[in-house]
Amino acid sequence: MKPLIDQLHHEDAWRLFRIMAEFVEGFEVLGGIEVPLVSVFGSARFSEGHPAYEMGYRLGRALAEAGFGVVTGGGPGVMEAVNRGAFEAGGVSVGLNIELPQEKPNRYQTHSLSLSYFFVRKVLFVRYAVGFVLLPGGFGTLDELSEVLVLVQTEKVHPFPIYVLPKAYWQGLLDWMAFLQEEGAIDEKDLGLLTPLNAPDEVIQDLKKRLS
Repeated sequence: MKPLIDQLHHEDAWRLFRIMAEFVEGFEVLGGIEVPLVSVFGSARFSEGHPAYEMGYRLGRALAEAGFGVVTGGGPGVMEAVNRGAFEAGGVSVGLNIELPQEKPNRYQTHSLSLSYFFVRKVLFVRYAVGFVLLPGGFGTLDELSEVLVLVQTEKVHPFPIYVLPKAYWQGLLDWMAFLQEEGAIDEKDLGLLTPLNAPDEVIQDLKKRLS
């Protein structure tokens, strides 16, 4: 048992250098982008032709045309749609690609990072964003939403807007949050951390109003 523990400790020490390298590269790349960035989350499973893909494309394009850059996980599905929309509009399209066997980077990225660690990816999603948009997704999208909600709720980051759309997709979560508030698990003001919307244009309008 002790040789195994020693090996793990040795691997951890070297792993620190890779973690540091990913943070340094991420900070240099994202910190050098001069347009405001919006982090967008959504499922890798919804391909072209799915309503969520089409909404992602329209959102990416609208954000780019409004002068914002987009940051996604860089994978297929909704992430690809958002990157593609921004890319084809001539905007900044960032992909924070994670090394997963079932998730390959999409080709619509003006800035591409390859990451091994989810926690590094999460920091980069938040560090340079002026807003967050959640499109339809599953466990990964819910994980990213929870992370952002907690950071804003605990004032570890500025109270940047968090949008979920379309509203109908997220209504079950919104109802559950209302239940949590009734039970005393969250405060009434926490219900206002999420802004449900139905169209990309509504995101642009609200973002511009908040940032003006």
